[in-house]
Amino acid sequence: MPFAVISDVHSNLEALETVLEDIGKRGIKKNGTIFLGDAVGYGPNPNECVLLIKSHARWTIAGNHDWAALGLTDIAYFNASAAAAIRWTDDVLTPECRLIMEEYPLVKRLKKENIFLVHGSPKEPEEWHYVLSLWDAEVNFEYFTERICLLGHSHLPFILDRLPSGDMVVFKEEAELGPNRYIINPGSVGQPRDSDPRASYAVLTEQKAEIIRLPYDIEKTQRKMRDAGLPAPLVERLSRGV
Repeated sequence: MPFAVISDVHSNLEALETVLEDIGKRGIKKNGTIFLGDAVGYGPNPNECVLLIKSHARWTIAGNHDWAALGLTDIAYFNASAAAAIRWTDDVLTPECRLIMEEYPLVKRLKKENIFLVHGSPKEPEEWHYVLSLWDAEVNFEYFTERICLLGHSHLPFILDRLPSGDMVVFKEEAELGPNRYIINPGSVGQPRDSDPRASYAVLTEQKAEIIRLPYDIEKTQRKMRDAGLPAPLVERLSRGV
């Protein structure tokens, strides 16, 4: 502690560089960053993002777009724009970056820190389920034993506190952490979907979890996406945060 928690970078170099700069300003060392998957997909700089994540994150896991780019997940699972971006990513990924991504585990347990890492959900992580509701959370609490589960995938940031009574409280910006159990989603660095286009990540200490939002040069990323011939809906959604 403290940890920076990043997820769903999606080849967005401008957003990632902005987040990493902010992490550094907060005095969080490189070995204090956790990456929750989806280095690639959607955006125009997959190789640069994979290499930056490798140089800054102590712990990394795989996301569904990472697996799809490696041919481990059928792109029939994706919508047309996402599938087109995966095919483009597959064409431009370097052998070095493929090897790095092949080393991403599906889940990871940080025993000393009492934290469970997964991209989608603790239940059937290879199926890439979403945790979107209190019912989803209730089910998934049964599939990890750690105090805290960190996950991404939905691109929606939240801090969910499960009280000893079994009741759950959701926080959108920050929460004090006690002895309860938690599911925390830091949101997406590279493609937020909560109607806020700013990059999102989380800072986690023993006592507190906080969602951080940062503006970045969205127009630069969009220009590069257009130049690469990536689908227009992926370009347009960045500025709307959807």
